[in-house]
This record gives sequence, C-alpha cells and structure tokens, in this order.
Amino acid sequence: MDLKIRSLNLCAGRPLAILHQDTAKKLNMHADERVEIRCKDSKKMIVVVVDLAKGILDKNEIAVSEEVFHILGITEGSRVSVEPSFKPMSATYITKKIKKHALDYNEIYSIVHDIVKGRLTDVEIAYFAAAVGLNDMNLDEVYYFTKAMVKTGEEITWTNRFVLDKHCVGGVAGIRTTPLVVSIVGSAIDELGINAILPNTSSRAITSAAGTSDDIEILTGIEFTTEDLRKIIRKIRACFVWNGILGIAPADDRIIQVERTIHLESHEQLVASILAKKIAMGTTHAVMEIPYGDSAKFDKKNAKHIKYLMDKTASRFNLKIKCLLTDGSQPVGNGIGPCLEMRDIISVLRRTENRPLDLEQRALLLSEELLSFVIPKKQAVELCKTLLNSGKAYDKFKEILRTQGGSDNESEISKKLELGRFHETIRANKSGKIKDIDNKKVAYIARLLGCPADKAAGIYLHAHVDTILRKGDELFTLYAESKDKLDYTKKALKKFYPFKLE
Repeated sequence: MDLKIRSLNLCAGRPLAILHQDTAKKLNMHADERVEIRCKDSKKMIVVVVDLAKGILDKNEIAVSEEVFHILGITEGSRVSVEPSFKPMSATYITKKIKKHALDYNEIYSIVHDIVKGRLTDVEIAYFAAAVGLNDMNLDEVYYFTKAMVKTGEEITWTNRFVLDKHCVGGVAGIRTTPLVVSIVGSAIDELGINAILPNTSSRAITSAAGTSDDIEILTGIEFTTEDLRKIIRKIRACFVWNGILGIAPADDRIIQVERTIHLESHEQLVASILAKKIAMGTTHAVMEIPYGDSAKFDKKNAKHIKYLMDKTASRFNLKIKCLLTDGSQPVGNGIGPCLEMRDIISVLRRTENRPLDLEQRALLLSEELLSFVIPKKQAVELCKTLLNSGKAYDKFKEILRTQGGSDNESEISKKLELGRFHETIRANKSGKIKDIDNKKVAYIARLLGCPADKAAGIYLHAHVDTILRKGDELFTLYAESKDKLDYTKKALKKFYPFKLE
C-alpha cells in the first residue's frame, strides 16, 4: 500500500509507527504486528511494530518517529510502500537459543543481519540478549557472533603494517586514558617514523558520567565519514573519532540499547561488541584494559573470564591483543564528568604540579604496552615517558584537535572547559581514613548533576582511598549547570553517598 510519511515529532530511542485503524483493516493487520516500510526510490527499508489510531492522522498516512526518518533517509511527505511483514526465520533461532541450544554461524548471522535491517522487534532483540546473557555462548558462538557483526557493517582497511588501538571495558569512574594514550603513542609514531597508525574510535557514555567522545567533542569535532577519517589519518596518523557515525558493527548499537533497557549485559556480547569494532576498523594490534573491583563493572573472576574470551576470539581473527587486568576499585583521576575529565587529561599533558598521577601512570602503562608491539618493551617505556615529559605528546594532542576542526589556543581551551556555575563542596563529617569510594554511586551522582549532556557538570574528588582526613576536610565538589540539579543531587547524597570512612 502506498502511503505518505508523517512525523510524530518524537525521538523515541527506537523506531515507532502508527497506522490509521481503517488502513490497518485493509492490510488485515492488528496492533503490535509488524509492517515493512520501504522507500519507493531506494532499496532502504525497515520493519516496525505498529500501533493503531483514529483521528490523529489520515487514512493515506503512516506516522513515524524520527528514528524511521533517519534510517530510511527520507523527509516528511515522502511516499513509501507499507506492507505486512511476517516473522523472520531468525526469530526461531532466538527461540532455539532460549532453549539453551548452540547456534551455528548461519543462524547467528541471520539474527544479526535482521537486527541491522530492522526486521526484528525490540522485544525479540531483548529475548536474544537475555538468552545470550543467561545461557552463555561457547567459544565458537562468540566467534560467529563477532564475525556476523563485522560482516553486517562497514569494514575499513589500511595498508600500514601496524594499525594500533586501545580499549577499556569501562565501569570505573573517570578512567579517561584514551586521549592520553593516543597522544603519547601518536607522537611516538612520528618520532620513530614507523609504518603505523592509530585510528582510534570511541563511544559515548551509556551508564557512565562520560565517554571518551563526550569529552573530546568539547574541544574538537568527532563525527566524520570514512573518507574524512582516511584524510585525517593520512595527514597525522592518529585521531579521536566517534564510532557511531562510521557504520561499523551497527547491530551492536541496537543490542546495547535493548540491554540497557533490561539491565543485562553478557560477557559474550561485550567481547563480540569490542572485537567486532576493532576488526571492522582494520586494527591489527590492540591493548584491552579490563578493570576489576568491588564497585567496578566486573570482579576479578569475571575479568579473567572476559580476558579468556577475548584472547581466544581475537586469535581466530589474527588480531594481536594484550589484555591487562587493572585495579578498578575506585575512580581514576580527580574529575568525573566531561569538562572535569578533560581538565585532568590536559593537566597530565601540560605536566602541571597538581595533575592526577594515578591517571598518568595508567596511561603510561597502556601506552608502553601498545608501543611494545612495535619496538622492544624497554625502549617503549623510556620513549613514552620522554615524549610525555618533553611536551611532544601534548603537541600531538593539539595537532589532532586542529586537524579535526578544533582550536589549540590555550585560552580558548580553558574557556571551553569552564565548570558549572552552581557548585558545593562536601566535607568530611568526622576524622578518619577513606576506606572505599563506590564507582557506581559516583557515576550515578554525576548523571544526576547532568552528565554527560551538561558538559560542565560533574564531581571533583579532593581525596582518594587511603587518604587520612580530619573532620571538615574537603571530600568532593559537586558542579551543575542549574541550581535545581544541584539541590536534587544533594538530597540524593543521603541515599547514594559514595565515600566510606573508617
């Protein structure tokens, strides 16, 4: 049936569609059934579960959310073909996984392909995510899952001998090492004149106070096409780019979105997600950081399991990786939130006296391990420290900012990193030593303050674990861009206080 697209003026986080009740009768359809919406002038299509209405749209219209416009690449008023869509075969494979049976490559590819094409509903994707999370996948399935995510998206290839990258599984507040590692190793590539590149792609925050891309976009552009990315790498051999616009492993974004709704993330999905993006990006050598701790995303046992899955799966793709299990028992650095984290990063690069040494040491460790793929470890250790102390790493950081459309002017950088004008410092209500700082509570409080959307919001930590305090000493400062958010967060602290003193 030929219908006209109408906008719901709604960003729902997932594709939505509404048909007129009489139109649905002609199509022999009911609410919660799926339709296939296909562009008349292109091959683009999407399958959407429909709701029915009467009176808010004409019989010759289909009203859709903004996500449908984005996926189909059309504008309001366009004509589309709308037909009933039958349940795809991949749905039966999801049922098979729910019943704890292993899936082969063709079955997993079918599921991933239909997720990308929009043929599976959010409910069906949720069942798949739950089946994987609760029933696990064997090593073959993890390999098939990773391969399917690579093959259903864009793949980028390079001619360089070494295509380097690093990744952290997250779960630790303030652990913003990527800009430092890219700057240090990027400057090492220049210094040595080696046939290597570092085309780093990073994500935005999902449940944390900020992701690397949330931080970097304060100072420069992060959204580039594949051709733009190639131009940047040809020119300066390193970059900070958001992976959400490149079309690599697109199924991952849909699955993560559903996992966030059902509060479930499997180890197998995490490993496939990370490795698929690195493989699709053409990475040849990578360092993977897996922090663990009581309030981190993983405890030590689970961290070891993720390392095992990563090592085994990466080897089947001939991807050389080093998985480092690191201490994630407390936040890293002093700042939690986009501007505060970027201030920490720049203070390390500028070598200021009050820079967070824990962040610096972690970044150096990761840089040394990554560079040791290319040169001997001892040489890598010495070179990374030299490049950081000499300011050459900072020069590389500013070169990347300029090339990606930002400014390296010091006063402009400082102005962009101004903090929220509403702030309050929380002090110790008794003397003692800090026993614990809860990562999850710190991230939750930062999000209440407005992170990551409010770039100037966040938490500055004045003390860390094992710091000895006297009553009245500064513990942390809250920053917000509105008084209401600051006041609400102060009330929430009564329930979600992140510090434990003994």
